[in-house]
Amino acid sequence: MSLVPYLPPGLDAFPALLLLISSAITSLVTASMGAGGGVLLLIIMAQVLAPAVLIPVHGMVQMGSNLGRATLTWRHIDWRVIGIMLPATLLGAWLGSLVLIALPPAIWNLAIAAFVLYLCWGPPLPRRALGKPGIFLAGAVTTFLSLFIGSTGPLVAGFIKQIHRDRFRTVATFASAMTLQHAPKAFVFTAAGFVLHDWLWFIAAMIACGAVGTWIGLKLLRRLNDERFRVVFNVVLTLLAVRLVWSGVMGG
Repeated sequence: MSLVPYLPPGLDAFPALLLLISSAITSLVTASMGAGGGVLLLIIMAQVLAPAVLIPVHGMVQMGSNLGRATLTWRHIDWRVIGIMLPATLLGAWLGSLVLIALPPAIWNLAIAAFVLYLCWGPPLPRRALGKPGIFLAGAVTTFLSLFIGSTGPLVAGFIKQIHRDRFRTVATFASAMTLQHAPKAFVFTAAGFVLHDWLWFIAAMIACGAVGTWIGLKLLRRLNDERFRVVFNVVLTLLAVRLVWSGVMGG
């Protein structure tokens, strides 16, 4: 049976298949390495989708993928952090909706990359920065930025990494935080004119493929110990930061 009738306008069968496979692979990357899949998927989707639909579709797919990962690891979630981030993400999304315009991402990419590198390789953040005010500020700012550039996952991951040392605690809490961050995009971008209905079936298919990748990735995560996971996690975040620097220098 042809998939074409279920595809959104402007998306052909081959690019659609590429995106479905990419959703599975990038979810596997995030589940096993802690981060990286979301930015990688954003890069791939940017080669296929028009800019007007890129961030809202990516956000919905990432929300579903992170929700699946959070569901599979719910016993490890730090609910204190999530409880603080919930109102923060709502505030960030509301502020972002007030100024939802096409901002040049170069400066934000460079700033995020610098902070990610600091979180990975610099001295630990002061304990005060990891308390309720710091978590709230991180949640609000990253949600605000994600409406425009869609690539704040490394920043959130780096921040969560400063709070937790256990690999499953890190992956589970990060997945829950990103679920919260992506969820408001459906409302914000629909209000801004994005026709979500045209993409629902395809978004659901990408989320399903991502769930398969997540299941395989968590199997791989169990093979790592916490020390090895921290090394891999730092390397992955560093590579993402380098990519953000390159994107910023090249102007987008």
